[in-house]
Amino acid sequence: MQVVTDRRLRNAIAEHLRDGMTRRKIEDFFEDLGLAPWPNEWVAYTKVDFASSVLENQTLVELADVARRVADEIEAPELLALVDRLGPHGVAGDLKNLIFAADGPKPKIVFRDAINNDIDLVENEQYCLVYNRPLEPTGLTWRQLTAWWAEQQGMAGAAETDVSRSLYRRMDRSLGDNDAERRILRTYADRYVKQGPDIPALIPQVYLHYDPYTKRQGAAALTRQRMDFLLLLPNRTRVVIECDGVQHYANDDGSASPQRYAEMVAEDRDLRLRGYEVYRFGGRELQNPERAIGTLSNFFDSLAERHSGTN
Repeated sequence: MQVVTDRRLRNAIAEHLRDGMTRRKIEDFFEDLGLAPWPNEWVAYTKVDFASSVLENQTLVELADVARRVADEIEAPELLALVDRLGPHGVAGDLKNLIFAADGPKPKIVFRDAINNDIDLVENEQYCLVYNRPLEPTGLTWRQLTAWWAEQQGMAGAAETDVSRSLYRRMDRSLGDNDAERRILRTYADRYVKQGPDIPALIPQVYLHYDPYTKRQGAAALTRQRMDFLLLLPNRTRVVIECDGVQHYANDDGSASPQRYAEMVAEDRDLRLRGYEVYRFGGRELQNPERAIGTLSNFFDSLAERHSGTN
């Protein structure tokens, strides 16, 4: 079977655009993706040459995302088959809102501009952190996150270690009295010291869904509104780490809850199909501090090895 290269995928995208869209629709398509404007002399290009030129510097992962968007617009089964041969992929789309480390009441979120998906936090903003920088192709490293934190806190002239400690303390506070989650954060933070700050940052308590309704209002609230931890790796790879307490599979009285368990695994399936990797720890695994460190260290070593070729 012929290997799918970036050149082959780029040519396939250009050919499908040629056959399925007018020149004007192709221009609008690329503009919607943020791949515009372009020089006036490109008007003289054929549709294939024009599309190929616009996509010239896109990585294979980025081209796969473009190909899926093409398939959303026109019938393109052959193009999707080509993308499927690349195997599992990262999460499509761009990160827009990273809301994390909430240590108080749930924030109230409204759309400032629904067309652009721009949001504002209008209540309880002081209890959570909002990372507001574009995500680099390399993902989000601890160095990048601490640089943002230094700017937010007016610590531009502070030593890097002081900034790191300040951010770590703030994130740790969001874990409340959950010792198992705290061991996950502490074990991973030790890796910043040993391996340096250019490894992916482990981000706690990240909002995945925002549901303004509650069951008291007669609506079924979305499950798993927050992820316990998130890693944003290169090439749009997103790794979710969950730490399961009894509330994940039991009722408030301690009796088994098939409903809660079913909701949890259904959400896992949905996340995986959207390109996320999901890993779960049982809270009991992490009760013993010494054993927890060994278990978590081995896991993070294996995870880093698994993704060693993504950067």
